[in-house]
Amino acid sequence: MQVSPLAVVVLVSSGMVAGVLFAVALSVVPALMAMPADRYLYTTNLLGRNWDPVMPILVLGTAAGDLALALMPGPQNARLLFGATVVLMIAVAGVSHLCNVPINRILKKIDPTAIPDDWADPRPRWRSWHLLRTTLAVAALTANSLAVAMS
Repeated sequence: MQVSPLAVVVLVSSGMVAGVLFAVALSVVPALMAMPADRYLYTTNLLGRNWDPVMPILVLGTAAGDLALALMPGPQNARLLFGATVVLMIAVAGVSHLCNVPINRILKKIDPTAIPDDWADPRPRWRSWHLLRTTLAVAALTANSLAVAMS
């Protein structure tokens, strides 16, 4: 069995996406949930500095690689799984872009030393969206792993 270099790339990149999101869900989110609001805002802005453009490139790059693999000749089951991974990674990008990123943008505008009295804590909502995209990313990694094994 010979595995294409592109299959290795999508397997590694989907693993990185799932790993980062899992680590954030496992450790970072609970830490942020436990912080007072001012520390949370300060820390969130520090943590968010380096995610863009790395995560969108990894997520969309993985989707593009999976699309190429889904369209290449090969076992039908593997091609279907690569196609499923495209959908899952686009869903990860959609949840990020439409749900988590807008919350992050609002948080960047709030001065941690002057939190408005009517501030609505977005942490529970952000966590829910994050857990959804983490689940999607782990499903994508699983699909990619199975597809590569079948290739």
